[in-house]
Amino acid sequence: MKSRTLCTSLLLTVMAANAQQKTIKYPDTKKGTQTDVYFGTSVSDPYRWLEDDRAEDTKAWVIEQNKVTNSYLSQIPFRDAIKKRLTELWNYEKYTAPFKEGAYTYFYKNNGLQNQYVLYRQKGNGTPEVFLDPNKFSDDGTASLQGIEFTKDGSFAACQMSEGGSDWRKVFVMDTKTMKIVDDTLRDVKFSGLSWLGNDGFYYSSYDKPKGSELSAKTEMHKLYYHKLGTPQSSDKLIFGGESMVRRYIGAGVTEDQKFLIISASNATYGNELYIQSLATPNAPIKAIVTGFDYEQSVAYNEGNTLFIETNQGAPNHRLVKVDAGDPTPSKWVDVIKETKFPLSVSTCGGKFFAHYLKDAVSEVIQYDTKGNKEHVIKLPGLGTASGFGGKIDEHETYYTYTSYIYPSTIFKYDITKGTSTVYKQSNVKFDPTKYESKQVFYTSKDGTKVPMIMTWKKGMKQNGKNPTMLYGYGGFNISLSPSFSVSNLAFLENGGIYCVANLRGGGEYGDVWHIAGTKMSKQNVFNDFIAAGEYLIKEKYTSSDYLAISGGSNGGLLVGASLTQRPDLFKVCFPAVGVLDMLRYNKFTAGAGWAYDYGTAEDSKEMFDYLLKYSPVHNAKAGTCYPATMVLTGDHDDRVVPAHSFKFGSALQAAQSCDKPVLIRIETKAGHGAGKPTDMVIAEQADKWAFMLWNMGLTYKMP
Repeated sequence: MKSRTLCTSLLLTVMAANAQQKTIKYPDTKKGTQTDVYFGTSVSDPYRWLEDDRAEDTKAWVIEQNKVTNSYLSQIPFRDAIKKRLTELWNYEKYTAPFKEGAYTYFYKNNGLQNQYVLYRQKGNGTPEVFLDPNKFSDDGTASLQGIEFTKDGSFAACQMSEGGSDWRKVFVMDTKTMKIVDDTLRDVKFSGLSWLGNDGFYYSSYDKPKGSELSAKTEMHKLYYHKLGTPQSSDKLIFGGESMVRRYIGAGVTEDQKFLIISASNATYGNELYIQSLATPNAPIKAIVTGFDYEQSVAYNEGNTLFIETNQGAPNHRLVKVDAGDPTPSKWVDVIKETKFPLSVSTCGGKFFAHYLKDAVSEVIQYDTKGNKEHVIKLPGLGTASGFGGKIDEHETYYTYTSYIYPSTIFKYDITKGTSTVYKQSNVKFDPTKYESKQVFYTSKDGTKVPMIMTWKKGMKQNGKNPTMLYGYGGFNISLSPSFSVSNLAFLENGGIYCVANLRGGGEYGDVWHIAGTKMSKQNVFNDFIAAGEYLIKEKYTSSDYLAISGGSNGGLLVGASLTQRPDLFKVCFPAVGVLDMLRYNKFTAGAGWAYDYGTAEDSKEMFDYLLKYSPVHNAKAGTCYPATMVLTGDHDDRVVPAHSFKFGSALQAAQSCDKPVLIRIETKAGHGAGKPTDMVIAEQADKWAFMLWNMGLTYKMP
């Protein structure tokens, strides 16, 4: 039996190697004659027509590309085995941390393979009941619950629903006693929170929805509205924004004591203004706390008229300050929690502050009182990620979730007075952490910068340069990648794979300085950091170019696209997902202009245009180059990073490819940027990725 298994494994390996010798016939992708001129330089854009994803010829092109992709993937003999294993791993009960609203405790639960988590509630120690089941929103599971906000007394709940992964949402209101919808559905709400004022109505934000061929014109003007229950959306009152105050993003929240409306407004993805309005006096004026977009700030809490503000003004790693609401200008701010060398974020519960620090991309949490006195250091299970520590002012306990690459997500109950944690919900995933290990290393990037990376593998791994390795990164928008457990990765790890996450510049792992070092004219640092991670893994013989894959989504899709076009020799397999890939026109698309703080635009200056052109993946697919096996992934309903980016890059790469390594485009229908994607879609996509990766490395998959 052992001999037969070995022969089968060798046969599959030979089959995988032979598959790479077959030339794929890609769909004929027409080329237009569109040319743009930037500062005297002409740039051709032959795939401009693919920007209109509503056009019939684009729809036909999508169908043909998916046929090629599905045909290729269907020939991988172990694709179904991977999908079966992922389904087995995914099939366990999953919970989120509970939260209290009115007389009930609410929590989300997934029985195992449900497409969407179900919202339950229970009173005291009573039997939990279903409050809202998003799986009933649609027959195929592509509609999802994307936010819920309760009134202070818990009697009403405003719910946001997304259809097909779109960022455009519907909002409906439920009476929590009867669990019936009690208000007309609001439509075309985008990038919005929901915040109640008493039980009468709530604040929300949105744009005028573009129509037809309109792209970004209407998404530069976010507006804050107040909706009164029982009235039509057309009569909702404009509170802030519009022609008199043009801002790309506006958000608002009512303080827990219902005394103040706090408004945040920005024109980019970094830096915001802060405004306040007293709700005790009808039609009170909206007053500025901070104007301009040089810094980030948010009101974390208030104690009567005292505001507690988290800010990076004078503190790149953030600090917590307090000020009187009557005169809240920055000159009057007084430190409560001072800046340290580690990035800070603050949450509140029970009248306490929980300072969450990121130390080399892992969590440390400290409890403070409102005077800034340290009370407890929360003892965490290890080097991982803790999230939660939020709740209302009168609560005596809170909940948090802890996870790492080898520690499945576990929910803890925390006693605020004693400073002690107890396990509330243990994960039921079929996983033995004693068989795996994670290691953090610091490697050197091109300019000498030390960059952290966490690597995870099954114990017994040999550094012989032959381990299939997945390198993941993001590197943008001040977003930090901290450790988290993934059953998808487990299917790879248990087959001898190494999973690596590099904490690149452009992220928030070391505060504003780290972020800014990966933006605009320094964006190449991010790609250099990622490439250096690959070189480190090869140098230390964890893997080699024959067994190294890279993956990233959104800004991470740009990372993968730029890295594979700059160093096609370094990687065997590449997965740019929902990526920003046309750097000369990204700001012309819906939502795209808001990313200019990180990227700059081709219209800014000749220097910025030249810089963007040099790394823009769409413009750097060079004919005659042998590119790695690549699968571009996107969703046809993605209205954040529109699929045109992936369409154009995939077409350019297919046209440029000079060898037989496949360049596929996997286009998920009725899916968006990723949020709310149903479980069956997630499993199918992950199975395709692992199958494509191993197949093109000449390897096979073995069921455990």
